[in-house]
Amino acid sequence: MQKRIHILAMGGTIAGSAGDSAATTGYQAGAVGVADLLAAVPQIQQVAEVTGEQLAAIDSKDITAGLQLKLVARVRELLLDSSVDGVVITHGTDTLEESAYLLNLVHFADKPVVLTGAMRPATALSADGPLNLLDTVRVAASDSARDRGVLVVLNNEIHSARLVTKLSTMAVETFQSPNGGALGAVNDGQVVFYHSPDSCHLSNALSVSEQLTKRDSLPYVPVLYGHSDDDGRLVRMVMEQGAKGIVYAGMGNGSIPERVEKELAAAVQAGLIVIRASSSAAGMVTKAEASYEQAGFIASGLLNPRKARLLLQVVLACGKDAAVLRKFLA
Repeated sequence: MQKRIHILAMGGTIAGSAGDSAATTGYQAGAVGVADLLAAVPQIQQVAEVTGEQLAAIDSKDITAGLQLKLVARVRELLLDSSVDGVVITHGTDTLEESAYLLNLVHFADKPVVLTGAMRPATALSADGPLNLLDTVRVAASDSARDRGVLVVLNNEIHSARLVTKLSTMAVETFQSPNGGALGAVNDGQVVFYHSPDSCHLSNALSVSEQLTKRDSLPYVPVLYGHSDDDGRLVRMVMEQGAKGIVYAGMGNGSIPERVEKELAAAVQAGLIVIRASSSAAGMVTKAEASYEQAGFIASGLLNPRKARLLLQVVLACGKDAAVLRKFLA
């Protein structure tokens, strides 16, 4: 019996349309509906019994917390539906890693949830979306994909939502996991896994996912990007604007300029949680200056700034504190 895979379409480049088939920029994202996406890949019905649903039709740079929470709620419903064997999500690549990581935090079932996208619009001569979609359904229908958390599949590679990131502005091989490598591959239709991901989700993911379904927004947590001559004024500004926490994307191993460190320490004293992340593309943020520990900053570990932000938002939304965050990132 074929597996039943349900596709949630969010828009993005994979559903993009341009007036010229040679164009790979300047297109309208999200213009192609899920029915047309499926019709372009007739082989998909040989892999699984596939159904589709249009959840959004946006350029993913415009995604809001409200839409991401809507996605969380719908995926939760599908995971609890005994007739559904796996979920596929088509998503714009600009924020794909963020939505994937949010879903990963609250992933409570062993059913596969797999995201994909494209770097070239559906109308392009060299469109990468159709094969990405086919490969993603193959992964979602594979028994070997069960109990591996949320996955991301593009360019024949399988990545974990926790570690994958978009590294290139244009290349089809843009999604990489610099701190762990790909989990597996789809080789001419065959799904192969090399290893399993670590730290998949929050320990109380089922309960957290239920709490998130009752929300239409997440606490305000900005990411502040470190740079030379940073004087910390942005820390004061976001506090005045109601920030509930701050992620500081510092240099190297989460290094923080002295003037900024003073402002962030004051933010912790005022009750905010501060995560010390890195603007570098790879590497782990670990303990560094003793003053960082004394101030109460939390190192982001392997999480990049955008994913650290989402983790902090979920922790705050559930009424948890810094101790929970430290335990999860340890």
